[in-house]
Amino acid sequence: MRTLQNAIIRLLKQKPFYGHLLLHLRREPLAESGKSAALTIRDGLPVLAVAEDSFTVLSFTQQEALLEHLLKHLLHLHPLRRRGRNRHDWDVACDLAINPSIDGLPPGALLPEHYRMETGLSAEEYYDLIVPPFDMGNLEGSGFGSAERDTNGAAGAGRGENLHDAVTLDDHAPWQDADSTPLSLAEEMVRSMARDALRGSDGEMPADLREVVNGLLQPAPIPWRQVLRQFVAAAGRTGRCSTWMREHRRFSHQTPGIRKKRRLHLLVGVDVSDSTNIVELRDAFAAELLNLARGRECSITVLYANSRIQRIERLSGASFVAQRYDGGGFTDLRPVFDYAHTLHPRPAAVIYLTDGIGPVPEQMAFPTLWVLTKEGEKPAPWGVELRLTV
Repeated sequence: MRTLQNAIIRLLKQKPFYGHLLLHLRREPLAESGKSAALTIRDGLPVLAVAEDSFTVLSFTQQEALLEHLLKHLLHLHPLRRRGRNRHDWDVACDLAINPSIDGLPPGALLPEHYRMETGLSAEEYYDLIVPPFDMGNLEGSGFGSAERDTNGAAGAGRGENLHDAVTLDDHAPWQDADSTPLSLAEEMVRSMARDALRGSDGEMPADLREVVNGLLQPAPIPWRQVLRQFVAAAGRTGRCSTWMREHRRFSHQTPGIRKKRRLHLLVGVDVSDSTNIVELRDAFAAELLNLARGRECSITVLYANSRIQRIERLSGASFVAQRYDGGGFTDLRPVFDYAHTLHPRPAAVIYLTDGIGPVPEQMAFPTLWVLTKEGEKPAPWGVELRLTV
């Protein structure tokens, strides 16, 4: 989409931190929803969806402001923090929290002053103000209460318009896709994006984001085994197939039902360079792969590669050990991904143990987890980064 691409280029020049963040997002068209754009996290990956027609009619300033709005939702992990809350009220609270710091938003953007509310609160604080307190009523009737509400909203009089009828600027319906991604895995993904965006923008970032970005870059340590398991679990939720053995919930016998694929196919790449030839590191990585294979019906193909694939193994049994195979030549990370395209069925994800030094594909074709050595560098702006510490 040329209009979106041009907006990203303008942000790279004017606000490089935002521009570099946008380069990490998978892009797709937005289904008809009446909104111009949406952003969510699906199976551990950030996805930007744009409705070309409605996005194009916005001015350049409005396009850039809308993209900034979406990125702030991502940096604050708003889609994942909605769990267990009223969806509409949480969506409104998130817009109220981030919109005041963005100039040039399209008409209709929600702002706290429209509802006589204080500016600068967090999404949780706005949510507590919006959600009505629990009211027992008179305990009569069927339980579907008909108690009258204040005309200015259940959160109290004097708020101006009714917040319970408020509409968000972007489409938040895709946020439900984020429920399949564990919060710690999403944090690791956003942290990696923020780190790369800082490198690309020479350390510059908007002042209003400094606190949240610093919080991402200096987090409490998360065990690498936990992140690895959660990445595999998220990848395992993607497989579905149709079957006549199960009735379709909506169309009965006219349409086959949907059954989840129970067998998970993973492709694991092991860099055979000296940087990964550490006994403790490879043993720990191999042991965790075995635990994953035993814990579920899982097929794991292991490739040992440098500039080409040196050896192919199928993970089975407790005898598996991550080996080293010397073949000479420089390190090229692309052959593993080329091999992934030849597999049938296609792997649900690629997990690559490497120092990250070497050419990679320009775009991500499979959900990818870069398992990096202590001194390694993430080789691509896409994929999730995991630092292996043993």
